[in-house]
Amino acid sequence: MNLQQEIDKKSKEINTDGYPMSIGELINLYREDELEVHPEFQRFFRWTDNQKTKFIESILLGIPIPPIFVSQREDGVWDVVDGLQRLSTIFEFIGILKNKNGDIVLPSKLVGTKFLPSLQDKVWDNPYDEGNSFTKEQRIKFKRQKLDIKIIKDSSYKDAKYELFQRINTGGSQLTDQELRNCLLIMLDPKFYDWLENLKCDLNFQECLPLTEKQYLEQYDMEILIRFIVYRHVNLNDIKGNEDMGEFITDNIVKLIEDNSLDLNEEKEIFKETFKFLNGLLNENSFRKFDEQSKKFKGAFSLSLFEVLSIAVANNLKTICLEDRCKIENIIKEISSMDEFKKLTSGNSRPRPISRFKELRLIGERLF
Repeated sequence: MNLQQEIDKKSKEINTDGYPMSIGELINLYREDELEVHPEFQRFFRWTDNQKTKFIESILLGIPIPPIFVSQREDGVWDVVDGLQRLSTIFEFIGILKNKNGDIVLPSKLVGTKFLPSLQDKVWDNPYDEGNSFTKEQRIKFKRQKLDIKIIKDSSYKDAKYELFQRINTGGSQLTDQELRNCLLIMLDPKFYDWLENLKCDLNFQECLPLTEKQYLEQYDMEILIRFIVYRHVNLNDIKGNEDMGEFITDNIVKLIEDNSLDLNEEKEIFKETFKFLNGLLNENSFRKFDEQSKKFKGAFSLSLFEVLSIAVANNLKTICLEDRCKIENIIKEISSMDEFKKLTSGNSRPRPISRFKELRLIGERLF
């Protein structure tokens, strides 16, 4: 199949439509539960009051706004793929935005801007303080403003909305890879995402991770958990070596969900026992490099050590638990000074992350 044939084939699979819709029409769709904005995503989108106000200001001034992308489900409901923060800002301002429990979020107030300083403390509608709210005329004109809506029809191939969400990620604060991955998982299977959230809070797991506040804010502990699950089930022989590591993790966790191949109870048990053992052995030093000169564990969390150790321990729990703990600790200490490990993890000649992971996994298998 040549390039043009590939283009023609994939273009036919993606069935799209698009037209402008008034904000009033979108408000009605949301009120009728025909537009899903995924309130669970709110924790990952970090628009400030200034950003929200500037967006409302853009609508008031008629400044062009990027299209809103939605995916039409089999039941006809539109899932917002890109534009969640923009729509949420509108719905929050007018006082109809719901949180994940279905409760109305407190309506927002605007702040003054360079062009419209009188927006300071303005609200959508306050009958008790009309001087501090939009006038009826302003509300009508606001609802008549139109936004460009792009629709992925339900006949499109099943991965279209996930790929689109990954590629666009426009507007607002830039999401980290894991925040974006979290959104994809919520779209795909909210119950599985909740299962991950509960597993992530495991005390032994958290005590093994010497993460920074920034890493926690960016959901890095969730990424480590997902890596653990993906690493346990990936076939190393299927890795070509040219894959992008972020896409590799996302594609494989999505595949596990869609295949419904995980025994969640078994997975949870293995996860908990693995980090119970590591926490009891080395606590927050579990994935820190050991410095031979000072005879101390030093530095931050090492993803490379995690890739050597975590699955090796998980796959050999019964054997390892019977071994002398000092022997296991010495093996872990020696990893940091191994020539093979140093070659893979330092210097300009180190391989791509996906190839490095494969080699590090093999080191772990040999050691345990």
